[in-house]
Amino acid sequence: MTKKFQNNAVIFAESSLSGFRLAFVIGYFGTRHLPIFGYTLESPQSRVQSPELEEPTVPETSPDISLREFQLLIREMYFEKDVERGIDGTFMWLIEEVGELAASLREESSDEQAAEFADVLAWLATIANVAGIDLTTAVREKYGSGCPGCGRLVCTCDKTEKP
Repeated sequence: MTKKFQNNAVIFAESSLSGFRLAFVIGYFGTRHLPIFGYTLESPQSRVQSPELEEPTVPETSPDISLREFQLLIREMYFEKDVERGIDGTFMWLIEEVGELAASLREESSDEQAAEFADVLAWLATIANVAGIDLTTAVREKYGSGCPGCGRLVCTCDKTEKP
């Protein structure tokens, strides 16, 4: 049996013989439209619930934000405008920000440089959102096992080559 709840699919499977009930939740959560997958398993003796059903949040006191959280935040703030602009228009804004970063590295204070790094990362996340690329997955697949050139955690590629 499948029920819809706030744009999420809740799929129930129940065994009348064993008394177990299993529910899967697949969809998006909250105003940020964060992808979720969770489950609840109930038996006559116990109940187990997955922690993934809650919206991932960044505590306001925490200085850390994951790459996935950042990409989702950028998506929530700008996605409609970004899709209208398209990949080509978004790419031009990314290149402009890279130019501003290059200039700041030559002349500006570290605070201004940090702001430009943040802008470049935001526009990179933006173009990834428009292109449908999950940056966390892309980074993990390309760099998670080490250097893509030599395969080692500490790169041993020749200094004149791009790994």
